[in-house]
Amino acid sequence: MSNKVIAAKNAPAALGPYSHAVLAGNTLYVSGQLGLDPASGALAEGAVAQAEQGLKNLGEILRTAGMDYGDVVKTTVFLADINDFGAVNEVYAKFFTENFPARSCVQVAALPKAALFEIEAVAVKG
Repeated sequence: MSNKVIAAKNAPAALGPYSHAVLAGNTLYVSGQLGLDPASGALAEGAVAQAEQGLKNLGEILRTAGMDYGDVVKTTVFLADINDFGAVNEVYAKFFTENFPARSCVQVAALPKAALFEIEAVAVKG
């Protein structure tokens, strides 16, 4: 089995030496996605807007790999402030509407670019 690197044209470029995602067999491992605008590279304003954009960026990577949100089996959400948990849940529920993936959500000391939100995911096709 060989791994395939996934690079989505409509998602922001990686901020370091890593791929948007790696497809290993039928399992896709998606790197953490911030709420960065793919065109400008700027962070959206506020945790809610960053969550919305980060989840859109995740969707672009899933689509590039021939998958969608329904294929996601596990997510990890990183928040700069756990008090944003409820508001971010409302955004998350717009993208994951049924058969919810397993999820962890943690507050972290800091995120790249002083972001307020980041999400990583594992998806399985088939």
